[in-house]
Amino acid sequence: MTLLSLHEVKAGYGSAQVLHGISLEIAEGEVVTLLGRNGMGKTTTVRAIMGLIKPWGGKVMIDGKDMTGRPPYEIGRAGVGLVPEGRQVFPTLTVEENLLAAAKTPHGRARWTLPEVFKFFPRLKERRKNLGAQLSGGEQQMVAIGRALMTNPRLLLLDEATEGLAPLIREEIWSRLGVLKAEGEAILLIDKNVGALAALADRHYVIEKGEIVSTVADAHGGPVPAAELERYLHL
Repeated sequence: MTLLSLHEVKAGYGSAQVLHGISLEIAEGEVVTLLGRNGMGKTTTVRAIMGLIKPWGGKVMIDGKDMTGRPPYEIGRAGVGLVPEGRQVFPTLTVEENLLAAAKTPHGRARWTLPEVFKFFPRLKERRKNLGAQLSGGEQQMVAIGRALMTNPRLLLLDEATEGLAPLIREEIWSRLGVLKAEGEAILLIDKNVGALAALADRHYVIEKGEIVSTVADAHGGPVPAAELERYLHL
């Protein structure tokens, strides 16, 4: 079943058009990436999905319902959780308060509760009373992921999943995302770590100047080699 589909989505800022007709789909349980160099429209695509900017044209469909231009809280209620670029943790709230601020139990489904997030990221339990401003970048990213999970989403969007993090923290984040995939969570991933993306994702959309120029997947359903993805990206 298709959870998210974009049909010829156009968007931009002011008079500058960034997206020139983006179309993509994500089904239940799929891990899909959006790959491209800086400035190609990846974050703008995420913002258009989440209602943070209003598309100029096209449609954003969530679970078969037209959600184009709806405000972010409605997108969240529809089952989409966002881990934004830059993490955006509340600096004056504790770890626990950051997580509880996003808590939601849609339709009685509560896979993710505070104890479950602490089990998923044990470091956050140790730091539960620390303010957001007192956390390392890696700990803030764990909070951002945990906060999105506390909305109990059907689809998780991660914009720059491991940007600027230390290698050991990056490994932990990728490991945790692997657990989510194994549990059947649908995920849209943006990151520069092509090797990790290749190992985790089912399909890859390549974006160039606001357009999807390639859709890359293995014919037998296995992972696409990182070298092939790098070739598509001209790295």
